[in-house]
Amino acid sequence: MMHRLALTLCAFTALALAGTSPARAANPPPAPLQAHPAGATRTPGTSPPATPATATPAPTSAAAPAPVHREYYVEIVVFRDLTTNGSPEDWQAELHMAPDVSGSESPTGTGVGHLVRIVPPSGYKLTGIWNALRSSADYRPVAHAAWIQTASDWGTHAGFNLSELGVHVPGLTGLVYFERGTYLHLGLTLDYTMQHPPAGLDAPPGTTFVMNETRRVRFYQRNYFDHPAFGVIALVLPVHRHS
Repeated sequence: MMHRLALTLCAFTALALAGTSPARAANPPPAPLQAHPAGATRTPGTSPPATPATATPAPTSAAAPAPVHREYYVEIVVFRDLTTNGSPEDWQAELHMAPDVSGSESPTGTGVGHLVRIVPPSGYKLTGIWNALRSSADYRPVAHAAWIQTASDWGTHAGFNLSELGVHVPGLTGLVYFERGTYLHLGLTLDYTMQHPPAGLDAPPGTTFVMNETRRVRFYQRNYFDHPAFGVIALVLPVHRHS
């Protein structure tokens, strides 16, 4: 259920996404994936490149062509709510809740994404969102990160810890994973322990709030992951290679 946080954030949609293409790309067709060499949460799997049925078999001495791994730009802004009027809940029960999965599909494989590089702040696209949140009396941005990666296969839930992505915020831990099956999905499994929880939640100091959500994403669209205590705005873009 959409609560006041997401409704307020819709007011920020007039902010420009610096450096993004005006085109709205369709979801790309599946392509081979590259294994994550370090910090992976699943055992990497590989798939041999497909050979056309009419192709003439290459001599055994010829080297096989290297697979092409599609790369993606992923950016997140994590923020907390300062004055939410959300209803009190059993926040301890969140620790045992099943993930919220939007647009699910059948698992597609075991390939694990590879972290290509961390993007410096000078390359961020959501700086306008960060500034708007910082100037708000209701919200406070706490983390901003962007990186280039290949995608994991859908259903692996293999991703990167916040620390790998350069996020070091007291009390905030978790995993971000980006998967590709029939569609593209971005998943967040985050724990945020707050010494001063938002007013109105009836949460004592030191309460850990949990966000465990996977949703389908589209290129060039800002995606909102909502929670009464904190939220995430995410952006995914295709990376175009230049010869």
